[in-house]
Amino acid sequence: MDTGHLAVMFAAAAATHGPRPATRVAAGEGWEVRSYSDLATDVRRLAGRLISLGLEPGDRVAIFSTNLPEWTLVDLACASAGLVSVPLYPSSSADQARHILADAGCRLAFVGGEAELAKLAEIRAGLTSLTKVVTFAPIAGDDLTSLAEELAAAPADLAEVDARLAAASAGDLATIIYTSGTTGEPKGVMLTHRGFTHQVDVLNRYLSIAAEDSSLCFLPLSHALERAWTYAVLSNGSLNTYVPDPRTVAEMMIRARPSMLVSVPRLYEKVFLAAKDKVAGSQLKQRLMAWAVEVGGAFHRAVRDGVPRTGGQIVKYKLADKLVLSNVRDAMGGPKKVLACGGAPLRKEIEEFLFACGLLVLQGYGLTEASPLVSFPSPTGYRFGTVGQVMDGGEVRIAEGGEICYRGPNLMLGYWGKPEETAAVLVDGWLHTGDVGELDEDGYLRITDRIKDLIVTSNGKNVAPSSIEGLLAADPLFEYTLLLGDNRPYLTLLVAPSLPHLEDIGKQLQLTWAHREELLSHPDVLAELRRRVSALTEKLASYEQIRDLRLLVEEFTQENGLLTPTLKVKRKEVERRFAQLVDEMYARAGMGRK
Repeated sequence: MDTGHLAVMFAAAAATHGPRPATRVAAGEGWEVRSYSDLATDVRRLAGRLISLGLEPGDRVAIFSTNLPEWTLVDLACASAGLVSVPLYPSSSADQARHILADAGCRLAFVGGEAELAKLAEIRAGLTSLTKVVTFAPIAGDDLTSLAEELAAAPADLAEVDARLAAASAGDLATIIYTSGTTGEPKGVMLTHRGFTHQVDVLNRYLSIAAEDSSLCFLPLSHALERAWTYAVLSNGSLNTYVPDPRTVAEMMIRARPSMLVSVPRLYEKVFLAAKDKVAGSQLKQRLMAWAVEVGGAFHRAVRDGVPRTGGQIVKYKLADKLVLSNVRDAMGGPKKVLACGGAPLRKEIEEFLFACGLLVLQGYGLTEASPLVSFPSPTGYRFGTVGQVMDGGEVRIAEGGEICYRGPNLMLGYWGKPEETAAVLVDGWLHTGDVGELDEDGYLRITDRIKDLIVTSNGKNVAPSSIEGLLAADPLFEYTLLLGDNRPYLTLLVAPSLPHLEDIGKQLQLTWAHREELLSHPDVLAELRRRVSALTEKLASYEQIRDLRLLVEEFTQENGLLTPTLKVKRKEVERRFAQLVDEMYARAGMGRK
């Protein structure tokens, strides 16, 4: 058996850690726990059942669900049977699901719950390749079966599972992940078993993950980041706690107290802003927090650098920790062995704040096409403001225009059924990422923007929007922002505000209102926002200054199509949906919609 295959890797972990807990999910006040032995048994039984249903190696099987232990069970069973799993984001619309299921030619779909099943019901008639639907929990329906029923129908003889594993290779296609994408139609990224297992091997060299550790699985498993991290967790016999509703992550961190988790920047930003909010009304508390962060930062830098701490320094740190720093760790569910961040840049200010609190965030970089890891720092080799050095076994180079190019054993095979699109991004073995960055003298990578997001004003000035939007994120009022100005004479801004903070501004300005919407267009509120924007961007070049802005009534969510599942703004969709507001801001310059 090829040890670079996901099913083989998991089977080895299960044999080593059999009685230890592998997965758990909240059940009332307690937990529903499954051991490695139980999970491995069900994986083999389900693999046998899928084979008995006539599924051949390479056939595609969809998983349409929130994060649940059953998600991983199905995924590993598909790997064990030589099948190709095709995950769908639980937030996918019926039309998005139709495109993925039809494009991949899925023969069978596992569905998590009623919400996903309702979307599938809308489109089922037009999916000629889809012959069977299995639900995780029993749901009434003439053409539905439950996962428990399929497991019960598994053949007693599982020799065919062993035969398929014996013939399996690390280079086999493991999954097709459709990019969530901030623009355009999703493309199916074909990833191999080796792509994932190579990363697991690298992470296990970087990190000291033990069977006693636990992780919180709350990013969508349909995204490559949480998927790859889950494989790393399970390869070490650690416990994976599944969070079906990511909106409950704050309470689940406290309840589960994981020693590890991976996240996109939004979680860390919210912890940072919540801490700042708690002291916003008191100058004394603000000074106390600033002092504690300074003390904590100095203490942890000394620990990192192996510098002996003085008695006075230790006393000051213990006081700062008791009064301030430990509260931040408690909000994160206690101390962490591994805190990783990916999906988008995390501001250096937040990295340094959490570090001072005893929470080292290891910020990496990747994309689905690289399964997803390109660069990652070790706990002893990090540099704030960067995304680490290229992953072992891979290479990074900076091409013309600053584009990051990568090659390594974890690259995709290509886009499913799209040879021309594949050839456009995979050139001579190098993946052209579409991201702009730079390497320092020690090989640490810094991401500056997306090529497609770069703004070129009508005056010929190039502007990187994400860096300016990052400056604005320092103010908790700016929940989400979108900088505009491509082929326009100056920059403008759309703001989805934090509504509680917006109301606070209304009170500070002594305004009266019956509905929140009245605040969004109030001239005094807009004037206050312009003042804040000017203060945050005062050091930028004149062509990077924001000349006008508008507040949006509609919040940015996955459900309304303005955010990707990893909470990135869909820039083109926001600009399209609010085109009238955009035109208003440019009307005085005679610049209509382009």
